Amino acid sequence: MTATAGPVHAVELIRAKRTGATLDPGAIEALLAAYLAGSVGDEQMAALLMAICWRGMTAPELAAWTGAMVASGDRLDLSGLDRPTVDKHSTGGVGDKVSLVLAPLVAACGAAVPQMSGRGLGHTGGTLDKLEAIPGWRSDLTPDEVIRQLERVGCVICAAGPRLAPADRRLYALRDVTGTVESIPLIASSIMSKKVAEGTGALLLDVKVGTGAFMPDRDQARELALTMIRLGGDYGVRTAALLTAMDAPLGRAVGNAVEVAEAVELLQGAGPADLRGLVLAEARAMLELVGIEADPAAALDDGRALATFRAMVRAQGGDPDAPLPRGTSLGTVDADRTGVLQQLDARAVGVAAWRLGAGRSRPGERVSPAAGILCRVKPGEPVAAGEPVLELFGDDPARVAGALDALRGTVVVGAEPMSAPQQILERL
Repeated sequence: MTATAGPVHAVELIRAKRTGATLDPGAIEALLAAYLAGSVGDEQMAALLMAICWRGMTAPELAAWTGAMVASGDRLDLSGLDRPTVDKHSTGGVGDKVSLVLAPLVAACGAAVPQMSGRGLGHTGGTLDKLEAIPGWRSDLTPDEVIRQLERVGCVICAAGPRLAPADRRLYALRDVTGTVESIPLIASSIMSKKVAEGTGALLLDVKVGTGAFMPDRDQARELALTMIRLGGDYGVRTAALLTAMDAPLGRAVGNAVEVAEAVELLQGAGPADLRGLVLAEARAMLELVGIEADPAAALDDGRALATFRAMVRAQGGDPDAPLPRGTSLGTVDADRTGVLQQLDARAVGVAAWRLGAGRSRPGERVSPAAGILCRVKPGEPVAAGEPVLELFGDDPARVAGALDALRGTVVVGAEPMSAPQQILERL
């Protein structure tokens, strides 16, 4: 059965999808246009979203749904740039400051990186919240400012403008309050509509898998990645994906200013090995997508990526030399025995950082740039009884009890040696 295009009768489309029918692309386009115009109400769209959660979407339905969200606003035209464009999207993790290093690194190797990023919600951090810890840095840029910065600097990390896939903004807010976030077609269309609208020619997806990820199940993560790769192909965006581990925090810093500081350390030639390894793997994948033969390790080690990062910060009003906000040390979580750290649950660490003030529980809530956690010991490393494994920082001591409660049972020390966890699980 197929529900075809014609005058928008929302109840009929809801009933059709609820019973397993396939919606005609024209009906989908008309429905979303009517929703934005106000002639289809939130309650009706919420019912359809729930039906999609139950019944899923076919590939043609999903392509039409995504295309209608792209068409609901503006689409950046980056064809005038003198270098190929490639972006990266992460599904969100704990300590995931990869974009802060990756965008300037790939730009230093010859590509243009137009990265539209988001804010943190719950236990996962947001790239914009992290960068806003830099004094003066701003995330809101006009389309003309984005293009000029790509021409001059080669990369930009900014918020998606209000005219970029506005249908997605309304639908996401509705999904958030109706229990319809966890739907692979709806997740895929939300991500890809914004990436298509931003005008990038190629895209690398970093789909996190593990306790600290939005999708802890590897099979579901793979399905999401393949769905987004297919959508990229539908709209002329060369797309590849990595499934990466998110059982333990990435790097040693979790928070806002502390993650910026760690990203700068990596750009200066230091920083954690797991973070460096993932950054370089993603840089190589992005450069391969646009046919650039370059060595990102050399660009990271010789200072070119750092210079590009500093130029990007300045171009967006920030001062790369200004001191970052620094929280007070508010306590530690210590090892209860001598041995090797076997486990450090990413979700628990992310929740603790959130409770310290680094994250938000609802959109628009203020975050503390100084709040965060440093992982003094990572899984696979030796630790002595009484040695700090986690150190908590912030500007509000009243938040410590809740953070420590989230971390109860998180640190697991054993006698058996173990190697550092595998970072890249699969390439698609």
